[in-house]
Amino acid sequence: MTDADMTADLRRYLQEARDTLVWKLEGLSDYNVRRPLVPTGTNLLGLVKHMAGVEAGYLGETFDRTFPEALPWMDDDAEDNADMWATPDESRDEIVDLYRRVWAHSETTITEVPLDGVGRVAWWAADRNVVTLHRILLHLIAETHRHAGHADIVRELIDGSAGLRAGNENLPAGDADWWVGYRDRLERAARPA
Repeated sequence: MTDADMTADLRRYLQEARDTLVWKLEGLSDYNVRRPLVPTGTNLLGLVKHMAGVEAGYLGETFDRTFPEALPWMDDDAEDNADMWATPDESRDEIVDLYRRVWAHSETTITEVPLDGVGRVAWWAADRNVVTLHRILLHLIAETHRHAGHADIVRELIDGSAGLRAGNENLPAGDADWWVGYRDRLERAARPA
């Protein structure tokens, strides 16, 4: 396998996670994409905003290619978790469009830096902050898929929709009654524990 083949694989897995995260917003009201549904406040639009900032850092600043737009919620002096929710003046379209601009910026990094190209993650401990593009792509793929999983659960809490990605939900094809029966069976199995 060549470096070009490995890069293509890494690009594909990263893009699948990005697309899934954005897909989780589809068909929902502005309220529902912002709505915190767990005690930590996790919400769909906040996950997209967070990943825009995270990716801008990992595939930008780490390789001396700072993203050209200000992301004040990522600044050191920003309020805790400012990247995890959208303020009333930040629209869904603005955040999703920002995320897509980050993708384009990242693509240039992926194209111009070889997999063994070295960067430095300023916010990691000094004994492990020198990294390769390969390591950062793996880290970012894991991080993006992790948050896509969070988004899947949040979306299911909103309207029952769940699945891996558009066109491949990766779930049994049961109807609503089947899922109720399935969940009830799991509940009965859990109770004796």
